[in-house]
Amino acid sequence: MRAALDLAKQAAAQGEVPVGAVVVCEGKIVGTGRNRREQGKNALYHAELEAIDNACKTLGGWRLHRCEMYVTLEPCPMCTGAIINARIKTLVYGASDTKAGSVGSVVNLFDLAYNHKPEVIAGVMREECAALLTDFFKDLRESKK
Repeated sequence: MRAALDLAKQAAAQGEVPVGAVVVCEGKIVGTGRNRREQGKNALYHAELEAIDNACKTLGGWRLHRCEMYVTLEPCPMCTGAIINARIKTLVYGASDTKAGSVGSVVNLFDLAYNHKPEVIAGVMREECAALLTDFFKDLRESKK
């Protein structure tokens, strides 16, 4: 999760919502990602999607069934769907997302009858992950005054 937090801090430094994600296979980071939506002008440029893309390229396939994903914020519906489709074994996330979280906060897509159900570990380094987001949005509001 520390590596994901470092990526989230990089995103914040570039004016992006601070979310970072890493995919780990057998103890080794095989994919990394951070939010790049503003920079890339693309709604698909979420940290989780970038990390999954990198992991697939590193491992040479789309099935990430031996992998865990660590992400600083509870995934949205799009990213939750990508986690299901990539067959990620375990999802570990930090802060909950009461506005778009799709692993329990708003809805739990893993409860639906999809063909894959990742294990979920929620709240890892929750305080640090949440503080990064809170500080980012506080600074953003103050800069617009």
